[in-house]
Amino acid sequence: MPVPGPVPAHVVYRTRRMVEMLTWYETVFGAKPVYRNEALAFLAYDEDHHRFAIADLDIIAPGGRADDRGTIGVDHVAYDVSSMRDLLEAWSDLKQAGITPYWCVNHGMSASLYYADPDSNQLEFSVDCFAAKSDCSAYFAAMTADTNPVGVEFDPADWLERLRAGEDERALLAIDPEGDVSPIRGALQTMIA
Repeated sequence: MPVPGPVPAHVVYRTRRMVEMLTWYETVFGAKPVYRNEALAFLAYDEDHHRFAIADLDIIAPGGRADDRGTIGVDHVAYDVSSMRDLLEAWSDLKQAGITPYWCVNHGMSASLYYADPDSNQLEFSVDCFAAKSDCSAYFAAMTADTNPVGVEFDPADWLERLRAGEDERALLAIDPEGDVSPIRGALQTMIA
């Protein structure tokens, strides 16, 4: 079973030109920051919780050059999926085909499975943790400097089993604020190691 009805959701960029990138995306898209800390900025131009995220490599992986195409560029492309049950049923089928995610994480406003294609392009398939986009945006707006901006990892096999047993999806998607902060996984992980 393929991932059912994925809809493009957001793009994450790695940069060493944070101020210029923020200005460009505000100018071109009218995107405004919905959350920002020293290393990351999340921007939206509509009712969605974010359409762009920008990671500042001068903070995350200092010492590189601004035009180093080995580290700057697109980090991943994200797709919205309508339900966690649908996404996890697809995960189960994809796993049987030898395609497994490298990261399963509940970000708080969305829960996601991250995959890498054969060329190592990174893709995120996510499900909103709240019934309304405005509630996802409110989650971002309520974040403080000590809020976990990355998320908490989860076991997709456990979640699928719980959903199949009848557990409420919205209850399952509620992030554990006391959960361990997930390390960043994927290409960005290798740059900060």
